[in-house]
Parts: sequence; C-alpha cells; structure tokens
Amino acid sequence: MRIARVASRAQLGLAAPRVQVEVHLGSGLPTFSIVGLPATAVKESKDRVRAALQNSGFEFPAGRITVNLSPADLPKEGCRYDLPIALGILLASAQLESRDALLQGCEFYGELGLAGELKPIRGVLLAAAHAVREARSVVVPTANLHEARLAAPSAVCDAPTLLEVCALFSGSGRAAIAHAESQDTACCQPLLSTAALDLADVRGQAAPKRAMLVAAAGAHSILLVGPPGTGKSMLAQRLPGLLPPLEADEALDVATIASVSARGFEPRDFGRRPFRAPHHSASASAVIGGGPRARPGEVSLAHRGVLFLDELPEFNRAVLESLREPLETGLVAISRAALQVEYPARFQLVAAMNPCPCGYLGDVSGKCRCAPPEIARYRARISGPLLDRIDLRVEVPSLPSEELLAEGTTPGSSMSSVAAAKRVLSARSLQHRRAGKLNADLTTGDIQQHCHLDRNCRRLLAQAHERLNLSARSMHRVLRVARTIADLETADVEKVSGPAIGATHLAEALQLRRAID
Repeated sequence: MRIARVASRAQLGLAAPRVQVEVHLGSGLPTFSIVGLPATAVKESKDRVRAALQNSGFEFPAGRITVNLSPADLPKEGCRYDLPIALGILLASAQLESRDALLQGCEFYGELGLAGELKPIRGVLLAAAHAVREARSVVVPTANLHEARLAAPSAVCDAPTLLEVCALFSGSGRAAIAHAESQDTACCQPLLSTAALDLADVRGQAAPKRAMLVAAAGAHSILLVGPPGTGKSMLAQRLPGLLPPLEADEALDVATIASVSARGFEPRDFGRRPFRAPHHSASASAVIGGGPRARPGEVSLAHRGVLFLDELPEFNRAVLESLREPLETGLVAISRAALQVEYPARFQLVAAMNPCPCGYLGDVSGKCRCAPPEIARYRARISGPLLDRIDLRVEVPSLPSEELLAEGTTPGSSMSSVAAAKRVLSARSLQHRRAGKLNADLTTGDIQQHCHLDRNCRRLLAQAHERLNLSARSMHRVLRVARTIADLETADVEKVSGPAIGATHLAEALQLRRAID
C-alpha cells in the first residue's frame, strides 16, 4: 500500500479550515474514487487530473486510486483540489520524490487544465491569510500570485503548470520559495484613495453637500430626497472620495470578502473603499447574502465602504427590512440546514428616493398631480423602523436655471472633494482619539460619556422629543450626528474631547432628520 498526503484548505464563509488530501494506491481493478463530502466540481477533477498527468508526460497509475479529503465531514467545493490530488498521485506512485520538509510546511492550490496548465481559483487570498498565520507557505497558480501576496507577501510561490510545481520536489523547492520572498512586495501596500469624482462638479446644493460632509465625517447613514435629475446619484457617487484611505488591515478584510464572492477579487481594487449600487430588483439573497453556497451579499461587499440604494421605495419590502439588523450590528449571519456563516457588514448606507410616485412633489414646476393617498402609499413602502435607523434625511431640491447655467461655481457650494476629505480625516482622527471609534458606532454608554449637553441643549432636545415624537433610538442618533457636527469645527481639535456640543450643533442635527417627516 502506498499513501501520500498533500495539504490544502477549504473555504467556509470567511473561514479556511485546513484539508489533508490523502491518496492511496491499491491493487485491484482500475478505479478512481474521491471521498470526504466532495461537491460536483471536486468529483469532476478525476478526469481533469488524469488528462493533465498524461499530457505532462507522467504515467497514470493502474489499480484502485482512493482520494480522501480530510476532515471527511467538512463540505469541499471548487476546483482548488486538482493540484494537490495530482501531486498526491505522483507521490504515491513514486513518480515524484517525497520531501517531508516541503509537504509539511507548504499548501497547494490550483485548477488543472487538460494540458497540465494551472488555472486561477477563487478564494486564494483567504487561504493565504490563514496559512501565513500558521507560518506555512503556499503554492498557487501564477494568475493568483498578486492576490496571494496581499496576505502572504513572503511565503508565496507561483507556478504556471503542473511541471513547474513538480520542479519544487526535484531539489529547487526551497530555492523557488526563497525567490518569492525576495520579490518586490509593493503590491501589498494599500492604494491611496483618489477622488476621481469631485464634489465641486455638483452644481449648487450647498445644504446636501454639507450633509454629505457630516455623513462622511461620522460614518452616518443618509437618505437623499428630491425630484429626478437634481444630483442625488452624483452626490452619492462622490462620498467614497471624501473618506480616508483604508488601513492595511481594513484593506485586507475588504479584499478577503471580495475573494470569496461570485465575482472574485481584483488586485487593482486593493485599498479602495467599496462602492456598491445594486439594482432595485435585487433579491434578498443578493443584497444580504446567502444562496446554496452562502456567499456574501452586497451589504458585506460594501464592508468599510458605501452601499448606495437608488430608488429606495422600489426595492422589495423584504429586502429593505432585512437591512435593519446589519445597520445596527454590522454583521450578517447566514444559516442554512448544514451551513452557518457570518460576514461583516459595517457599511455606510446612502439611499435616494423621489418625494412622490411621479417625483415632482413640491417642485416649482408644479408638475405633481399625485393624490395624498398615493403619496402616503408610496412613502409607506419604507417602514418606520428602517427610516428610524437612517441618521440624515436631506432634501435635494431642483435648482433654478441661473444657478445651473452660471459660469464658474456658485458661492458657498464650491467645496472640492480634496478639501472636504481633509476635514473628514481631521474629524475622524479626533473621534478615534476620544472614543476609539467613529461617532456612528457610539454605544449608549459612549453617548453619555462623550455627548454632554448643557441646560439649553437639554431643553431643545426635550422640545424636539415632544414635538417631533422622537424615539429613543432617534434621540441617540441625533446626539451622534450633533457630536459629528461639533467635531467638524476644528478650532478646538487639539483637545482630546473635541469641541463641546452646542445648541447650533443640536439644531442642525435635528434639521437633518426632517426631509420627509
């Protein structure tokens, strides 16, 4: 009996448990079986491995071949096991010299083409991140090299073909991995955020721009309400340009989630804040996550970035209601009969909607002919609990022709994304020094500690609570926004606590919640 063992990893949500690929060659009639809960793609690897070995000049052994993917009770999916299965067969049949040091400290990933070439696979970044935590090296297809080096810059070896991987066992294995350690690791550094879309390109709209600045400074959710063509989508698309660049660990978290998604990870996106804008016909599984393989949805793909929901009332009611928990907790738990995974979803929500079904309620053109019951039904598509979780609700009105056609910029509304980003960075730095988190994440205890109110502010908040019928959640969100507005005043930014919350800050925070009340 001849047995060979090659290490790899499975992918279960954002977990990557180690898988031992065990290959046994026995006597008897020729058979090739794979056990250990393999999915269809894993079962089909038998034909790919056979053709790849023969076309690479190796002999496919006769007899009973049994491949066990251990642990046997863990589901195995994808084509990543092609390479370790092929190596196991070559080692068990003594066509490759076994090297214990290499096999014990290295993991192998890759899909095999029929000619023996290695094709890219999904989820390499996640596997490499887990491997480097255990001080192990990885061998990946050349097409996955940059992705793997984001997580393990000094412990990755790439190969374009099966023959190149086999060369590692001929005595040059350690040299090949050592060569990978000396490669330039500049690709592992997060990209600086560049504002390709400038806030100054939006004509007028000084109040909505101010609201976007507040939203960016405190990571607050925002709802833009206005007639068609007033710049709601333009404002939303420019929010990522106001946010600071991702830290190295944050960029790796974002890239890891993208690597296990249906699209996969694009190395050119590393370090950029995500901006996701699903169509209003998207299903709950597409937005929240799920499906047979429990893949991340739009809320998780927007982690550390922006989730833009245009035409908010047109989304399915079940989709909108499913946003309530992620907005509060920043997590999404997906449960299936045999699978339970958890994805982070700390996104910044930006939503846009028209004020009525036709879109022109309150417009100076007087086009709106919607009856009050129609307007009420339209707005009722957004439930009170969801609306209560949105910090800012801002009106984006139509602009007069003089302002639209004026040459240059309108006074008071010419703030560029670069200037706004500097103010946002200053305000966020102050928040982290004071509480270790952004204002949108402040807990009830944090609010009591960092959002002190004087007598006038308490009187104003009490009056607002009675007249506007604010819930306890709404009052807390108002205080968080007021704290952010105060933080944007940089006069006392040197103080760790930041500027005190004044009546003007609280009044502006209350005004920013009244667009559709």
